[in-house]
Amino acid sequence: MSNAQAVKASLNEHLQSLSQRFVAREKISELVKERTRFVDELLIEHWHQAGLVHDAIALIAVGGYGRGELLPHSDIDLLFLVPPVLTADEEAKLTQFIAFLWDTGLEIGHSVRTLEQTLEHGRDDITIATNLLEARLLAGPESAFDVLYDKIREHDFWPSSLFFQAKRDEQRQRHAKANAFDLEPNIKTCPGGLRDIQTVAWVAIRHFNAANLTELVAHDFLEPLELDELLESQSFLWELRFALHMIAGRDENRLLFDLQRQVAEMMGYKDATQLAVEQMMKRYYRTVRRIMELNEMLLQLFKRATLGDTHALEIQPIDELYQRRGRFLEALSPDIFKKPKEIIRLFLYAARNSNIQGIYAPTLRALRNARRQLVQPLMERADCRKVLMEILKHPRGIFAFSLMHKHGILSAYLPAWRAIEGQMQFDLFHAYTVDEHTHRLLLNIDKFSQQEQRDEFPLGAILINQLPKKGLLVLAAIFHDIGKGRGGDHSKLGAVDALEFCQLHGLNSHDGRLVSWLVENHLTMSITAQRRDISDPDVVADFADKVRDASHLSYLYCLTVADICATNEHTWNSWKGSLLRDLYYSAQRVLARGKEKPVDIRGRVREHQAKAKKDLLRRGIKEKNLDELWHRLRADYFLRYQPTQIAWHAEAIIKHREDTPLVLISKHMTRGGTELFIYCKDRPKLFATVMAVLDNKNINVHDAGIMMTKDNYAFDSFVILEQDGKPVSQLSRIQSIRKALEKALADVPKMPKFRKMARIMKPFSVPTQVSFIPSKRQRATMMELIALDAPGLLAKVGETFYRCGFTLQSAKITTIGERAEDFFILQTEEGKALDELQQQQLQEALVTTLSNQPTQ
Repeated sequence: MSNAQAVKASLNEHLQSLSQRFVAREKISELVKERTRFVDELLIEHWHQAGLVHDAIALIAVGGYGRGELLPHSDIDLLFLVPPVLTADEEAKLTQFIAFLWDTGLEIGHSVRTLEQTLEHGRDDITIATNLLEARLLAGPESAFDVLYDKIREHDFWPSSLFFQAKRDEQRQRHAKANAFDLEPNIKTCPGGLRDIQTVAWVAIRHFNAANLTELVAHDFLEPLELDELLESQSFLWELRFALHMIAGRDENRLLFDLQRQVAEMMGYKDATQLAVEQMMKRYYRTVRRIMELNEMLLQLFKRATLGDTHALEIQPIDELYQRRGRFLEALSPDIFKKPKEIIRLFLYAARNSNIQGIYAPTLRALRNARRQLVQPLMERADCRKVLMEILKHPRGIFAFSLMHKHGILSAYLPAWRAIEGQMQFDLFHAYTVDEHTHRLLLNIDKFSQQEQRDEFPLGAILINQLPKKGLLVLAAIFHDIGKGRGGDHSKLGAVDALEFCQLHGLNSHDGRLVSWLVENHLTMSITAQRRDISDPDVVADFADKVRDASHLSYLYCLTVADICATNEHTWNSWKGSLLRDLYYSAQRVLARGKEKPVDIRGRVREHQAKAKKDLLRRGIKEKNLDELWHRLRADYFLRYQPTQIAWHAEAIIKHREDTPLVLISKHMTRGGTELFIYCKDRPKLFATVMAVLDNKNINVHDAGIMMTKDNYAFDSFVILEQDGKPVSQLSRIQSIRKALEKALADVPKMPKFRKMARIMKPFSVPTQVSFIPSKRQRATMMELIALDAPGLLAKVGETFYRCGFTLQSAKITTIGERAEDFFILQTEEGKALDELQQQQLQEALVTTLSNQPTQ
């Protein structure tokens, strides 16, 4: 045999040639065939050189390689079909051949088996059986291969019905582990990926003894247009996988963030109104949705073909046009959708019958054909608009909209929806495409009414049933992000679209304006709750002024919660839930009281003091000690904290006699998080030191209240959470954090080393933006900071505040994917607001510091 290094060089040279042809836009199917042919020739040549050509061993390609679908770094799956007894010489030659293949760098997956062993393993394992169906002889005795070929096609080697059920169950298990719209999808195994196309092909091979998908047309099982759609989708996924393999230099099937931009570039996408990577991913998400629909339809048809009457579905007549077949809705005439109105009526019937969960395959095929033949949006037809409004008012209307989205009818009805289908944003916050996010928002609205969700969404469960017209909330949900991707403010664009839609569909002026208002203001409540100081009566009053009345407030709360929960699986937590509830109730009180009756601030301070004192006296705290402590505090403290927190702080401080930092971590949740309280003599870089310790402990800080006593003691409180959004509750974890803070606060202030940047963060660059917000405050300045959420960010921000001579009063920390969007209230050392020159100096200092953050 020739030198393995020379073969490795030849393989690399071949890959580079394929890569150049790929960039030149040569058909991917030709490149896949060429890669397979090249490997075939290499294996056969060295099989001969190994002296195995005259022996009784058959060299057989199986799996994807047997199918002839080799991408640059795909596994080379081989079966060495051997006689019952191997001679020592044959065994030595075979071992040498396999070792040689490994030395060339090829990713070899192989098995050495006799015919009986092969059949036995195939009967026991559906994966092995599937690989064998695609077996292809490369070298060795044809007679041995022919026997294997015939045996695996006999009826008792995985009967067609059992094979179908096994592959269907295998797909269900695979789908349960992944989401089609993941940020970093696996293009091979995710729902709608290559495996879903292959599953259809495998079932076809077993049932019809077909060689490929094309033969299904001859069997009248697949229509020519459907075949074209499958092959086009497969080619696109092959292109993605080819570029991914070349860039990663390995058998990588996940579209990782740090590879996506390079893959898009290699595939020829260019930045325009949308980034190149967003254009590529938009096509990807649209492709997988098409594959998922075809896969569902074809597997339904296979089920009927393979299982026959033994699994016949119960038929329940609905009317002269429709019937229920099991859990599917079936149209009785294949020509029914020639009337466009019936396309929408199909989904109204699905809403009306709670037993219906999907559309029967022949009806789905007719629906797909009708969808392709539409010449105008369905919303332009008065009869379709009338049916849609019936769906909107139905209690199961959201289920119908979900089904319409799944089968492309929402975009056939509403042209603006088509523009957001498959649209992604290249960031870590928006985990789904815009259309899928909106779809999930709708499902969340539905969840509010479900009994099992009431513990997680207690207020939403109450309000959803009090809304005058739930359908208006559904419309606001559909339109809230529909303006994305057009340039400009998507909230304002969507508000215009929503109002026009409502007018076209005959909603009265009040309802149309409400829907439009909700779309335009759908971010207002989350921004106020998460990035403003909602303990400030002025903040709540301004929010209540925007909301106008209790009805608008209830609609906006439900939309906001459903929206946040639909952004990604990790965004919602008890902290956000608590903030939004607090803002809701505070705004509700303001609206009920009216503008002419402002909050009695002094009365609230006295109320909080009285409640806390009553509790403390009962615990044995002396009133004299309590009065001495509270005399050192400013009124703002008693306004910001609840009586239970005030009592907790006071008792611990009075009992803490040592002149050392006091670090408390609450056992009880504060606004859905864990409260960390620090009391010590003020010292340089206190905030920066605390942030550095918490960052290195992998703790998220969401809220900071920084106060100073009249005699210069820090009275600092923080709401902290674990990385998964849960409160810090484990005792050992609490003790570790407390000890680290006590040690750091006792030492000379210094900036520690920070954690390394996570892999998923490295592709992102967020320009540092510093803005100052107009405020009624006379003695403080409000500042917003947007920056990359790099390790040590808050510690560096605190260090910059210190260097510039400014003190922090409070902070709201919000992480949106890779972006930190933080809010700070600052003072000068003299207790005044920052003037214009000081604001400019701080802005420049922060931009300089944070723009130099390491990304490795």
